[in-house]
Amino acid sequence: MLTKLINKNERGFTLIELMIVIAIIGILAAIAIPQFAAYRTRAHNSSANADLRNACTAQEAYYVDYATYTTNITALTGTTYGLYTSSGVAMSGLTGDTTVYNMTARHSSGDITYTVSGPGGSVSH
Repeated sequence: MLTKLINKNERGFTLIELMIVIAIIGILAAIAIPQFAAYRTRAHNSSANADLRNACTAQEAYYVDYATYTTNITALTGTTYGLYTSSGVAMSGLTGDTTVYNMTARHSSGDITYTVSGPGGSVSH
């Protein structure tokens, strides 16, 4: 009677085959997830770097209008000087006078703080 319930032509995966596939997927995930986290951190750092470079351009435009560099980031933000910071990027350490300015930027999820001294300074970390 048991032989009538089991058809010899039925095909499927065995439990061992399914366990091997799950193990392979687990190994690939273990490799991919840390790489993905590293790529995200690099993207956040690049965002802070780009925002700092844009702030330098806005600082130079402000200097053209007022013959001094500003110490207030809100003076650079908006349509007048075109500075819009990315979400999560904090600009700090903004100092300026008639000859030089300094600024720093860091993304809340990044691991690098970028600094720049101007005019025409290069960004460093």
